[in-house]
Amino acid sequence: MPDLITARPAAPHVEAKARLAAAVEAARGEILELSHRIHATPEPAFEEHQAAAWIAEALERHGYEVEHPAGRLATAIRAIRRGGRGGASPRIGILAEYDALPGLGHGCGHNTMAASGVGAAIALASVAEEIPGEIVFLGTPAEEHGSGKQVMIEDGLFAGLDAALLYHPCDRSHVLSYPLASEDVDVVFTGLQAHASSDPWKGRNALDALVLLFTSVGLWRQQLRPTARVHGVVREGGTAANIIPERTSAWFMIRSDDEADYAAMRARFTEMAQAAALATGTAVDVSFSGGSTSMKNNLVLAERFRANMAAYGIEDMGADEDAGSTDMGNVSWVCPTIHPDLAICDIGVPGHSTLFRDAAAKPRADETTLLAATLVAQTAYELFADPALVEAAWREFREG
Repeated sequence: MPDLITARPAAPHVEAKARLAAAVEAARGEILELSHRIHATPEPAFEEHQAAAWIAEALERHGYEVEHPAGRLATAIRAIRRGGRGGASPRIGILAEYDALPGLGHGCGHNTMAASGVGAAIALASVAEEIPGEIVFLGTPAEEHGSGKQVMIEDGLFAGLDAALLYHPCDRSHVLSYPLASEDVDVVFTGLQAHASSDPWKGRNALDALVLLFTSVGLWRQQLRPTARVHGVVREGGTAANIIPERTSAWFMIRSDDEADYAAMRARFTEMAQAAALATGTAVDVSFSGGSTSMKNNLVLAERFRANMAAYGIEDMGADEDAGSTDMGNVSWVCPTIHPDLAICDIGVPGHSTLFRDAAAKPRADETTLLAATLVAQTAYELFADPALVEAAWREFREG
């Protein structure tokens, strides 16, 4: 990994960018301790109370005006540090995620995202007196389930932002990513209990309905576009083998890179659930929530991040073809946005796995966390220093 102190940053604003890197290095202990503490105490979507409190405390120590909770979400954060040159613009958003995966922990490495976001905020605070506008830190809960950023958008917490910057850990480094539109689907079948041996004909089997739905989804996959996904897990399958299950439930996710195709998938999935209920004489409730959209990458911002990354010897490996989904996509339709990946492990380590979870607390991930904080801060500084760059990003956004 590059040395943040000895490596020469990319032009322009080389001297200021070097000071940002030095500020990250000076806060190394604080940043990495936060990353490891969050990693060791994983909290799932909407329950990130400890992580949010630790992040809020760190921001307060570095002169930010902190709103926590922010909006409707108890674990959302909004923190502002005003520039010494005055004015309300530009307003550059530094984002952080910190939710974990149920039963797995930080298998997506969100601890590094939280720490790098705080690191970037610390670095920018060190130069706040020489920039205009406002540094806006947004701690965003529930990326893995529930789309917390969309709730924060609806609450007005992204209003007035001129850019949103957030890094994501990966097994490769990419400046551009193309996540799929996605939505969570909760399915509940309700039937009627009966003794599974003495009088099963008196029951209506909710588990049969759930099995039929999974079978239908499996057959449906061969007709889906290569960029579409549908997958699910059983939450409730019954209570005992000798009782006809009265209630079963599952959590599915459906995804597509095309918004129109996604709408058709949504309707088809609902029809399949209704068909399973009809075939088994049960009732079904299908509930959609937590929608994430596709990504509107801002190439003006991407090019500046790419240049800053290259100065530290990190090569952009091209667009990420192994797309998941993220509510950062929702943000990208509100203001100019980038969501680059930086490698924290060897190529081939799968995300959402114990291998990736363990990698997120190792020395390589630590160094990537510090580098991400530096690159986000440097890209943000360029926007604060150059009104024409902000205008160019917005022009691309509007013409997009």
